[in-house]
Amino acid sequence: MLLPLHLQTLAGTGREVRLTVDGAVTRGNVLDALEASYPMLRGTVREHGTLKRRPRVRFYAAGVDITHDDAEARLPAAIATGEEPFRIVGAISGG
Repeated sequence: MLLPLHLQTLAGTGREVRLTVDGAVTRGNVLDALEASYPMLRGTVREHGTLKRRPRVRFYAAGVDITHDDAEARLPAAIATGEEPFRIVGAISGG
């Protein structure tokens, strides 16, 4: 998984973190694993309680924006094997 700079700073990590995902490799399970491994990130990517995506946060899997896909949809095999990174990106507005 690749994290934006502000999440790297909060978690005390580098750009890339490796996670072990329990069950199917879905966006929801990947984010659960991230928050379990780095509790200081809880509430930064998803809201507490509802687990809805925070505004201006985007998710990419194998170069495809999956931000609005079902959180329980399986991610591409390349993500599950670590061949491609799952990316969390802070969206930029404006022109």
